[in-house]
Amino acid sequence: MPKKSKKAKVDKIFEDTGEGYIIPPLQRPPLHEIEKIEKIERGLEKDKEEIKEEKEKPELKNYTLVICEKPQAAMKIAFALAENAPLKKNIAGVPYWELEREGKKFVVASAVGHLFGLAEKEKTQRWPVFEIEWKPLASFARKYANVLSHLAKNASQFIIACDYDVEGELIGFNVLRFICKQQDALRMKFSTLTKPDLVGSYKNILEHLDFGQAYAGETRHYLDWLYGINLSRALMEAIKKAGSYRIMSIGRVQGPALALVVQREKEIKAFKPKPYWQIFLFLSEHELKVRYGKDIFKKSEAEKFLKLKGKRAEAKTVKEEKELLPLPPFDLTSLQLEAYKFFGFSPAQTLAIAQNLYLQGLISYPRTSSQKLPFTIGQKRILEKLQVLYSKYVSFATRKKPIEGKKTDPAHPAIFPTGEEPEKLSQQEKQLYDLIVRRFIACFCDNALLEQKKIIVKIERKEFSTEGSRILKKGWLEVYPHRIDERILPDVNGKVAIKDVRLEEKETQPPKRYSAASLVSELEKRGLGTKATRAIIVDTLYKRGYIIGRAIEATKIGMSVNEALEKNCPLSLMKN
Repeated sequence: MPKKSKKAKVDKIFEDTGEGYIIPPLQRPPLHEIEKIEKIERGLEKDKEEIKEEKEKPELKNYTLVICEKPQAAMKIAFALAENAPLKKNIAGVPYWELEREGKKFVVASAVGHLFGLAEKEKTQRWPVFEIEWKPLASFARKYANVLSHLAKNASQFIIACDYDVEGELIGFNVLRFICKQQDALRMKFSTLTKPDLVGSYKNILEHLDFGQAYAGETRHYLDWLYGINLSRALMEAIKKAGSYRIMSIGRVQGPALALVVQREKEIKAFKPKPYWQIFLFLSEHELKVRYGKDIFKKSEAEKFLKLKGKRAEAKTVKEEKELLPLPPFDLTSLQLEAYKFFGFSPAQTLAIAQNLYLQGLISYPRTSSQKLPFTIGQKRILEKLQVLYSKYVSFATRKKPIEGKKTDPAHPAIFPTGEEPEKLSQQEKQLYDLIVRRFIACFCDNALLEQKKIIVKIERKEFSTEGSRILKKGWLEVYPHRIDERILPDVNGKVAIKDVRLEEKETQPPKRYSAASLVSELEKRGLGTKATRAIIVDTLYKRGYIIGRAIEATKIGMSVNEALEKNCPLSLMKN
């Protein structure tokens, strides 16, 4: 009887130490994302007999282990680097890929986001606590860590190919030091999951990890944990002493974000409206209505304008042609603001949808603060590819160089489409993809040309006016859905008769409430949080019941938490 070959055994690298107390932003994928990943994996898997045969083959040795952030990215990277079709294998349901390139052997495997989270060295419920360490996350993340540990044993070289940002660097760094037992590795740096970008990233591989990003990410996690756990436990203990129980949390960015909302809430509640009057003249010529340039806060002063009825005034029309430049390409915050405006997507929704588009190779890396489109992304090639589905709009792309904004990001360019043809997209993915494509194409279009007209009416040293505009040339407005309200005015010059005078009483309005998108934008302006975490912070405030509504209101519990922190820990609410 033939001797059965010994199957590869996966090391149990972690003892069951418990999950610990872990707070965002550890980015464990939500259940629907995990199911989506597993569905993709199932679709690509071979049948069980083939998998069994593969496992019984001799183990590969002396290869380069490429470590990716997520399974879908690993698949894209494997197919991009392989000279022939890569061989898909799996252990305990976790997929990885074997391939050859230039005579060298590679294994491409992945994490599923963070595999480690900070936790107490010895689990307690006390506070304050400062003795913390990285510990493996439980559940599905454990098996990915085990597979990486097994694959690392026979590897002779390591490449980190996680997303090139603070979080991606930290994910790769933790896998490298805790699982692979290595101190450094080669580093692929890319902004899209397209074959040209990935191959270029491999050919221009960096010799070391970006330790600056890795330690910056680790430091932020430590600060978030120390702030978050200690303050959150203090809040929980306080509410228990009051005879109640509920999940409470606060954090290094969560506190200032809540303080911004509470401050606005207080301003709205303290606001006392004041009456004021706007003065309008109705002219006999062309039935025009012109407004006095200032608001009047005394009724007696406003009523003095009534005597102008029936008099004659001097009118003048001023015209000016104005060019309107295309809007700059999207960074993450501007994408979140526009997606909220057009589709009502929350910032967190927008980021999740954009991440899916990135993993499908349809757009560049979305967590960027850049508004720059460097020539190296292959601008002309992308526009040529977009001709297939967007020929009507690409025909307006006549600029040789795109319009850009001021904001930069050392790691990634602005968000742009790769030109790859989408296959099956959800309705929300279609909407966001279309918006990104149009914004990109618009950057290469001519300026719009507007005629702006202002009619000025003067009488008794008082000036009244009205304004209008019309589009002379649409330019980029043919492509991107930017709204311009046209108002056509006649030319009015010389003496005009005042047919009527109208006083309109109004009241001053309180400050506007934040929306989820405008709150994320405000956090960015103040340098609070990161591109990846701001939307999560706002979502957490909703989940904790501290804020409610699309026009955000601070709840009673939110106001109470803010008050308690103001009294006992004001530093946690600093908004700058």
